[in-house]
Amino acid sequence: MTTLQLFESVNAFVWGPPLLALLVGTGIYLTIRLGLLQVVRLPLALRYVFGRDDEHHEEGDVSSFAALCTALAATIGTGNIVGVATAVAAGGPGALFWMWVAAFFGMATKYAEGLLAVKYRVTDANGQMSGGPMYYLERGLGSRMLARAFALCGILVAFFGIGTFAQVNAIKDAASLSLGIPPLATAVVLTTTVALVTLGGLRSIARVAEKVVPFMAVFYIIASFAVLVMHLDRIPDAVMLILHSAFNPQAALGGAAGMTVLTAMRAGVARGVFSNESGLGSAPIAAAAARTKSCVRQGLISMTGTFFDTIVICTMTGLVLVVTGVWNDPQLAGAAMTNAAFAAGLESSLGQYAATLGLILFAFTTILGWNYYGERCTEYLFGVRGILPYRLVFIGLVAAGAFVHLELIWVLADIVNGLMAIPNLIGLLGLSGVIIAETRAFFEADAPSVDAPCGSDADNASGACPRA
Repeated sequence: MTTLQLFESVNAFVWGPPLLALLVGTGIYLTIRLGLLQVVRLPLALRYVFGRDDEHHEEGDVSSFAALCTALAATIGTGNIVGVATAVAAGGPGALFWMWVAAFFGMATKYAEGLLAVKYRVTDANGQMSGGPMYYLERGLGSRMLARAFALCGILVAFFGIGTFAQVNAIKDAASLSLGIPPLATAVVLTTTVALVTLGGLRSIARVAEKVVPFMAVFYIIASFAVLVMHLDRIPDAVMLILHSAFNPQAALGGAAGMTVLTAMRAGVARGVFSNESGLGSAPIAAAAARTKSCVRQGLISMTGTFFDTIVICTMTGLVLVVTGVWNDPQLAGAAMTNAAFAAGLESSLGQYAATLGLILFAFTTILGWNYYGERCTEYLFGVRGILPYRLVFIGLVAAGAFVHLELIWVLADIVNGLMAIPNLIGLLGLSGVIIAETRAFFEADAPSVDAPCGSDADNASGACPRA
């Protein structure tokens, strides 16, 4: 058995029916308990995202919008471009449907994560806000063991999963295929740039994210929209193929050997989690740094991250792959497939340049966001003295990422993602009563459009929210 085959066996076990049921089941449970909050309260959440930030004097390190951009910087990455292509190649177009399902219920999960992040956050020795699953697992659920397990897995994901190898390899491939830039040159430039930004800490990362994330998202949506407009007549058939192959992949794909509903579901859910990170526990680490007095308000803002990431951007990528027909080319994979789809869709080499620029920006900001996530997990386990060594190791792995094999990267990323999600999901289920109580108190207030304090008077007096 080769190394790749060994990791694939581990990945199949980790992402088996139990984890899929836990991941999607948590989202379904929270959706029911919260009364379809991701539908009913989405307009309010979007209003918070795009409204005026009036929380400059609240406790926290960055604005709520900057915290969302930092989370989106880590979330909107290769999963939206390469990950969608990988999912469709592995599970057929039906995988996109299962990405939608996971994202819909994942919005409730992401809301819960953002809420708990602010409720249980603390101030570290450097005066920065620290929060996320490790804190609500310890301070809310009372399980230091699960908190440490999450933090360790978070560092592994930052080092070997979403944070470095997958992003760097995607940038290297895109730069080489479209621009003819040698991998060594890409590695040097990327490593230097990442070092300059990440050594500046959260505020440096947030400043870059606030500028780059909105631009890159709008740019990629416009490019995708142009392809879809040029193939407008094919969209209905593409949607029907996605829906049909989600439940009957062999018939939809001409009897493809080994293609099952579970294959499509596993590919869609795993790639969806890689892309939007709902249930993974990463985004609440950024949410905890937001300047806000309301954990519910931040939960709503965090929820929009999954909406933007999967419902909007991943859908665009998936439809481009299907309407152009390149998804069915066995010679194409990852970034090459997406580049080919945009080149064919725009009937010009400019198409692949558009995909390349989008991929490079997406992947670069993901590296920055995951550097911060891993740093907060390191600080939880080892204190502030562990931050600088962590950053140096992270930068070293960025340099090495351009020379790791693509298939092994994605399998390894899936494994550590799954392991990271397990303690976080246990925490969300265990603290679901807190989530429901905070949500009910917020929306039962006389003026819910005005931010209600996080928690009851007793909670605030005890210091459980939001102060340490």
